[in-house]
Parts: sequence; structure tokens; C-alpha cells
Amino acid sequence: MDIKEIQNLIKFVAKSGASEVKLEMDDIKITIRTGSDSDTTIVHQVPATQIPQQAMAAPTLATPEPAATVPAVAAPASEDSKYITIKSPIIGTFYRKPSPDKPLFVEVGQTIAEGDVLCVIEAMKLFNEIESEVSGKIVKILVDDSSPVEFDQPLFLVDPS
Repeated sequence: MDIKEIQNLIKFVAKSGASEVKLEMDDIKITIRTGSDSDTTIVHQVPATQIPQQAMAAPTLATPEPAATVPAVAAPASEDSKYITIKSPIIGTFYRKPSPDKPLFVEVGQTIAEGDVLCVIEAMKLFNEIESEVSGKIVKILVDDSSPVEFDQPLFLVDPS
């Protein structure tokens, strides 16, 4: 593993939001820790006397804002409520083709069946085929090819009817 691969791995872990990743290969062991873990520890070390004051202040400030934003979010959700969202089961890099010289797994407007391969997500040099758990028609592809994806990130919208 050369320095460029290690740097890319560090960038990938930082973007993924993971606090710690350990990688062991035949001749090398790497542990990558991000700063988010120490931030969480600091938050938990706040004295207990300050928490009730923050808890009391937060609801009075937060109550008007969610009331204003909930209707804006609810309107698009009601339009998409008839669609099923297929989400990423892992973090990695999203690919729409099995290899650069092969055709796309699925396209918008295509009818899919349960068990059809929709995409591939690469994680740690392993290519994981993501299969559909529903039958229907692909309405929208929410991720660009060769893009990093997070766990539980929406990938496809499917019309089950």
C-alpha cells in the first residue's frame, strides 16, 4: 500500500463520518481516528448543572422553527410518499455499472423485480452488489456514478405500482 492509497483512505474515512477505522493487511496495520470522537467525549463531560438549563432553553427556541419547517418538508414528502426509497446498506463508492465497459444495471423508467441488481457499492476494495427488495419502476436515481455514499443514504426511488 503506497502513501497515495493511504491518503485516499484517510480522506474517505473523514468524509464517511466514522470515528475510527482499523485496517489490517499481511504486512501493514493502519488505524485512522477522526476528531469527531473527541468532540463527542467533550460533550459528555459537560457538568450536569448546565444540561437542565440548556434543555429548558432549547424547547422554547426550537418549537417555532420546526412548526415553520415541517409543512415545507411535508409537501414534497406527500408527493414522494407513493414511492419506495432504496437506501444504501453500507458506506462506500456507488457505481451504476459492474465495470467501465459493461452496460448500466438500471435506468430511470426501467421495471425491476425483487432480487435484481441495482448497483454496486465498493467498500475497502470489495464490490457489493445491491439487490432490490421490491418490484416496481425506477422513478429517480438519487446518486451520481462513482460518488461516495453514506450508510442509509437514499439511492433510488421506486414506484411499486
